[in-house]
Order: sequence, then structure tokens, then C-alpha cells
Amino acid sequence: MDFSLDARTTELRERLLDFMESHVYPAEPVFAQQLAELPDRWAWDSVPVLASLREEARRRGLWNLFLPGEHGAGLTNLQYAPLAEITGRSPGLAPAALNCAAPDTGNMEVLAQFGTPEQQQRWLEPLLEGRIRSAFAMTEPDVASSDATNIATRIERDGDEYVINGRKWWITGAMNPNARIFIVMGKTDPTADRHRQQSMILVPRDTPGVQVVRPMEVFGYDDHDHGGHAEITFTDVRVPASNLIGGEGDGFAIAQARLGPGRIHHCMRAIGVAERAIELMCARASERVAFGKPLSEQGVVRQWIAQSRVRLEQLRLLVLKTAWLMDTVGNKGAHTEIQAIKIATPSTVQWILDKAVQVHGAAGLSQDFPLARAYASIRTLRFADGPDEVHIDALARHELRRQAQRRAATSGT
Repeated sequence: MDFSLDARTTELRERLLDFMESHVYPAEPVFAQQLAELPDRWAWDSVPVLASLREEARRRGLWNLFLPGEHGAGLTNLQYAPLAEITGRSPGLAPAALNCAAPDTGNMEVLAQFGTPEQQQRWLEPLLEGRIRSAFAMTEPDVASSDATNIATRIERDGDEYVINGRKWWITGAMNPNARIFIVMGKTDPTADRHRQQSMILVPRDTPGVQVVRPMEVFGYDDHDHGGHAEITFTDVRVPASNLIGGEGDGFAIAQARLGPGRIHHCMRAIGVAERAIELMCARASERVAFGKPLSEQGVVRQWIAQSRVRLEQLRLLVLKTAWLMDTVGNKGAHTEIQAIKIATPSTVQWILDKAVQVHGAAGLSQDFPLARAYASIRTLRFADGPDEVHIDALARHELRRQAQRRAATSGT
């Protein structure tokens, strides 16, 4: 693995760094103010400053960087990693400005990879243009959704239509009225093999029977600057059979294909969150004096700063290795590493944020710094795309098998 950036990544990185300094960071307070003034606070992507940022991002060739292939910028995972990290420094604004914000990114990947030409024309194209938003409706309140085969929402064929009944929650972005399309996961055949029971189907927001019930708060934050996390019910919702993505029973496999890139994108951006936290921690430690000397001269604070840097560099190397493996041996071949970064990233970045908050004192808990909101957001990653425990268990089982095979091979020689 070569750690140097190629020419294209270097050029894009320089463009993006300049864009962040000249446009994104100055726009953060403007975005917050304009968001507060919206008639509908959930329609966060309607603020004027975001529209101007998107126009500038497109002018600079910084649009849809996340998406490989013909529909996007054509970058590899390794090329995209340092760019996604930079956007993570302003997680509420930069990804959206580049049209690289979840959950739209994962939904665009699904439509690009599995959608029919008609589905791509109707939904992928406006998503690629940033004209609409979307949501991915998988998690349910009535079952343990950490096991995706538990999903109870029914998708039943009735002539030329499918009828959907079920209840979902923590559906990211769905409070936003501009989220025009939901990708819904449910069961088409409960009697099939447990990994062939599920399917995915496209449900327009305005379909009769779709009800957005309420927003879900995260540690007291309503997360309206990301479109919220909604509870949604589907009651006798009818859509054309042509809205099915792939075939019946393909839902679980499509979900796994979607979640692999999604997991590493979350991790890439989280590294940027941690980098900004370290910057703020060092600035605060240098400025504040306690007990006769700057905090930066206090031994425990220096330990936190040093450990933060070491932990973050270890994490970055693991994420880059994973990106490289996804590019060279595919997502399936990098499955163990994807699990490893999903386990390591939230806890590592959460630890760094905790120390940054501590260095800031009570100010770190306030709205005057981005640390408290970032802490709440990063904590959600220990559930998003699968809880820690599921990945830990799977990784441990893989390692036990690998070691058993090694011992068997050794004893046989």
C-alpha cells in the first residue's frame, strides 16, 4: 500500500481545503442563522447559503465525489478517504455542500448499482443533481433491528402492485419534506431462507398511507440540521410492482452492499471530526490559565493531547488500509477490516471528543463550541449501520475460524 496521494487526489484535496477555508467555515454561523429562520426547520437543505455553497462546489469540480463509476466522480475509496475526512471537519454543512451527505449517498449507490433505468431516471438523477433528498427505512422499534432478518414490515404482492405495512424509526433525514423518496426494507416471503425473506422497494413520500409520525431526539438534540430522524408508519401503502429494487429476496444482499461503503464513509468523516476536536483542544489549552500556568503545561492535558494524536493516527491507518482493500480485493474481501473500523472509529473519536470537552470545561458542554453536538452525533455511530456488539461478535468468530485453520494447517505438516 502506497501512502502518498496521487496527482488527482492531491489536486482535489487542495481545491477542497481552499473551499473549506474560503466558503464552508465562514458559512457555518450563517447556515445556523438561516436554518433558525426557516418556516419549516426540517427543510435544512433549503437555506440560501447552502445553495450558494453547492453552486461553488460544482464550479470547483467537488460534486458527488463519493460515487465511483459513471454516475459520480469515479474516485476509488482510497482517493476519496482524505477528501471525506476534510468534510468531516464541518459535518453539518460540508458533506451536503458537496452532495456527499448520508443517507443520500448510500441510496444513490443502491440506485446506481441495482436500480432499473426507469428508477434511475426518476430518482437517481434528481438525487445526483441535489434537487431532492431521500431516506433509507430499515430500522424498526418492535424488533431487534441489529439482526436485519428480524425486520417485520411486510411487502406483499397484489397484482401489479406491492402493499406495504409496517413501522420504522430512526429514519435519518425523513423529517425533511424534501426527502421525496424512501427506500423501504421489508419481508416479501417470511417462509423463505432467513436471508432471502427481505426485499427493498421505492416508496414516494406522498404515497397514501405513509405517515411521518414524529422526530426522534439524540441526547436532547433534534438534529434538524440533518433532516432529523423520523418514526414512520406504512399503512396499506400501495406502489407499482416496478418500484421493487432488484428481485424479491434480494433485500438483505442489497443492504449489505449499501452498508459497506456507508460504514467507511462514516469513519472517514469521523476522523475529520476528531481532527477538529484536537485543534480546538490545543487552542483552548494554550489560551486558558489555571493554577498559575496554561492548561497546555498541565501534565494530564498533555497526556490527553498526545494520546489523542496517537489514537487518531492509528485509526487513520486502519481506515486507509480498509479503503485500499475495498479497492483491490472488493468489499467482501475487506469485510473483516470494515468491521474493525466500525468497532474502532466511534469509540476512538468519542474518547478524543470527551477529552476536548474536558479541556474546554463547561464551555465544552455548550452551544458555543461544536464539541457537545459532535459527541452526541458520534455516539450514534455505535448503533448506526449495526451496533458495536454485532461487529465485535462477527469479527471474533472470523478470527477464531482463522486461527483454527492455521492450527490445523500447522499440525498437518
